[in-house]
Amino acid sequence: MCDGENRRDVPSLELSRLKIISALGRGAKGVVFLAQFNDDQSSDNEFFALKAISRASIEKTKNEVGSDSDGINEYKRICFEQEVLKCFDHPLLPKLRGIVATDQIVGYAIDYCPGRDLNSLRKKQTEKMFSDDVIRFYAAELVLALEYLHGLGIVYRDLKPENVMVQESGHLMLVDFDLSTKLSLKSPQPISITKSTPSSVQLKNTKKKKARIFPSMFFCNSGISPEYSGSPPEPVVDAASPESDSVEKSNSFVGTEEYVAPEIISGHGHDFSVDWWCLGVVLYEMLYGATPFRGSSRKETFYRVLTKAPELVGEPTPLRDLIGKLLEKDPKQRIQLEGIKGHGFFRGVDWETVVEITRPPYIPPVGPEEEELRGEEGIDVEAFVRGVFKIAKEESGNGEESESRRNQQEKEKKISCCNNGGVWVEGLDQPSGTNNFLVF
Repeated sequence: MCDGENRRDVPSLELSRLKIISALGRGAKGVVFLAQFNDDQSSDNEFFALKAISRASIEKTKNEVGSDSDGINEYKRICFEQEVLKCFDHPLLPKLRGIVATDQIVGYAIDYCPGRDLNSLRKKQTEKMFSDDVIRFYAAELVLALEYLHGLGIVYRDLKPENVMVQESGHLMLVDFDLSTKLSLKSPQPISITKSTPSSVQLKNTKKKKARIFPSMFFCNSGISPEYSGSPPEPVVDAASPESDSVEKSNSFVGTEEYVAPEIISGHGHDFSVDWWCLGVVLYEMLYGATPFRGSSRKETFYRVLTKAPELVGEPTPLRDLIGKLLEKDPKQRIQLEGIKGHGFFRGVDWETVVEITRPPYIPPVGPEEEELRGEEGIDVEAFVRGVFKIAKEESGNGEESESRRNQQEKEKKISCCNNGGVWVEGLDQPSGTNNFLVF
């Protein structure tokens, strides 16, 4: 995954020494909590996001062979996510702050993003849509994040607004990598590495350069700049070569319904191109306020993905042209990295200074919102996670089971009221159990 120099040592965290403030949301596999380090573990009192997963739900698959073509089961996916988090050294990707392991849960801590997710931010807009200039900024950061991942040989496979968080600085952060996978090289022959790093954001020569803004973008100066130290991990794929030429394809059937690429549905194998398709869907949603292929059922949605062209309503613009090229159904004809970065929509963008911009479109308030701080006193994380996923065998008799269920329903209501509070939640605003699909 990454060499010894790039893999960071990650501390083990004792659950009893963490202050759990509130439950922010739940995903397909875990619950996300707002937490703090206790004073004796950290010199400051900063907030972080703790993702806790029931050990019982994953241990049973530890020695199983996955049912997808990659042979990956749920246990291995959790391990994979931890490994990639250890490798990341990029301002648009999370840093693994610590790992929690008890008899009942496994979990890990990453940076807390007070700006919540991109979907929540879009819904705050007057018409629930972004302007072209705002889309340009966020799109550029998503391109850089995906470029970095692809340079490590990782295909993300779950790009959607709910997985794109807004950091305190106003810059984006991709989260949730349990559907990601590492693509194998087609041959053992060494792949040439160009001078362009996988992220294209090495800052060693740009720290003194004045941060730039996109044309027509005038935002208040926040004075906040992301920290970025060290060089990114060595790329395993030549970022300048056609991305599909150097790696084997995956045949896993994974993703989120409205964002999944045609080649995943058809089962013909997929590579990095699926992420560019997802980017096209995200840009379409940012522009029009809805995804382009949504049907009344999963079957109809998949049919539309496979057969229907996106309706790019409005006069021709560079943004609509880019979306059309990203939503090309044939992955071999779909626009790739170099074409995207050189597209007219990004004319004037200085890719080396995007992550240094101090005036993003939106800079969230510092710290959690009041509703996120109104948590229960003394949350028992293990009991909470066990209850949410109904892993524990409820004791029968004396009304204990029904009482436990009533308590759990109240907990889930409280999670939903958090309105997707800014971390790794898999779409609390979406119907659960229908939009996300996995085949292990």
